[in-house]
Formats: sequence, C-alpha cells, structure tokens
Amino acid sequence: MRIDLNCDMGEGFGRYDIGQDAEVMPLISSANVACGFHASDPGTMHRTVRLAKEYGVAVGAHPSFPDRVGFGRREMSASPAEIRDDVIYQLGALLAFCKAEGVSLRHVKPHGALYNLAARDIEVATEIAAAVRSVDLSLYLVGLCGSALAAAARGAGLKFAAEAFADRGYGKDGRLVSRREAGAVLDDPGVVAERVVRMVRDGEVTAVDGTGISIDPKTVCVHGDTPGAVTLLRAIRRRLELERIEVKSFSGQRRREPPSEGKERRR
Repeated sequence: MRIDLNCDMGEGFGRYDIGQDAEVMPLISSANVACGFHASDPGTMHRTVRLAKEYGVAVGAHPSFPDRVGFGRREMSASPAEIRDDVIYQLGALLAFCKAEGVSLRHVKPHGALYNLAARDIEVATEIAAAVRSVDLSLYLVGLCGSALAAAARGAGLKFAAEAFADRGYGKDGRLVSRREAGAVLDDPGVVAERVVRMVRDGEVTAVDGTGISIDPKTVCVHGDTPGAVTLLRAIRRRLELERIEVKSFSGQRRREPPSEGKERRR
C-alpha cells in the first residue's frame, strides 16, 4: 500500500516567506509550486525547484487566478479563454525553471478558488484540462476526489490523481468546507495522522457533520501555511510507517528518504 504526500510550496514573495519549505520538502513526495499569480516570484520559483531536486521530490505547477492580494482564494470572473491562457502562461513559467535545473515537470494542481471552482464547474475544469494537454499530454492533473476535474481530465486524455486533504474539513457533499466556517482547518497532529491512515487504508473520511464519505485518493495534501504543518507531516509519516504504507509520488518520481528527526537539513 502506498500514498503520495503533497504540499503547496514556494508561496512566499521577495523577502516574505509563507510556510516552511526547507523543513517540509524532506517529508513529502510531490511539491505544488506557485507560479506567480497568487504568490511567488522568479527567484522563489527557482529556489523551490532546486530544493525539490535536492530531495528527489516530484515538481508540479500550482496555477491560480491572478489574485496576489487574496492569495488566490477569491473566485474571479474570467472567460474560458482567459482561464486557459492563464494556466498555460503559468505552466510555461515553471517549466522553464524545471528545464534550467534538469528536472521534469510532473503534474498540475490548480490553487485555491480556481481549484474549488474546477471541482464543481465542468466548463472551467475542461478549460484547465485543455490548457494542460496543450502544454504536455504526459502531465498528471490533480484534483478533488470525485470532482468535475476528474471527468475533464478523462475527456482530455490526461492522467488524473485524485486528492484528499489531511488538514481540511469536508462537507457531506465531499467538497471542502469554506475557510470562513468552523472546522475548516485541522491542526491536531494525532487527529490528522489517524485521518490520513483511514483515507488510505479504509477509503473513507468523516465530514464535519459526522457523515462518512467514500474516497480513493492517490495523493494527500497538507497545506504549507497550516499552523504546525511540519509537525503534522512528521506525525503522518510516523503513522504511515507503522501501518507499512509507503510514501511515493503518484508520478513515479524517486525521492530521497528524509533525514532522521532532529537532524538538520544539509546546507
């Protein structure tokens, strides 16, 4: 039994850091790198790709609506053509840094409001899938389990990696609870680690109202800006190891094993 662990990375800007990329990277198998529209800049993107290369972590693009002020978490009015072109533009930017570092771009995971919109709106999902296909048919598209994005990926002939969230609350409809509502973000390491095991081993997650939801994730996300993200990931890794569940990228990327706890990252 195996599962991919992913995290949204490179979401700082200039002198400002969001998340703990240096501490998180050794603990994950796939990194979703911000492409400049909701966060990041050329230097941050390049450093993040280089850090992923150091640990053998699969690199993916994390495109969003052009919304730095709202961190890409506000839904914006955009035409289908605008959505497609914005995604292509962002993939192109990250792809250049991957080529500069000699690593492959493996997947695409929309960010924030664009992700949530694509989960329920087949037209938006179709435009994102078309953008990804036009850049590279071998790329995986990552999206919420059971979402419209899964159908769009199939329609475009793309590989799809169904995603679950370790640190986010679910509604009974299987969608993520709004961050404005109670129970939207989970930060208890024990609770989150046990939740991930249930997702992977039992194919189930409990919604905020107690409803059991069937899922079949190929990858599980921990957000880099969730309080205590590093602690959450370490707890998850320990529980997965106890259950003999291997952490491996869905794209087949071979990663380096993380250093033992307490050991500083090589500088």
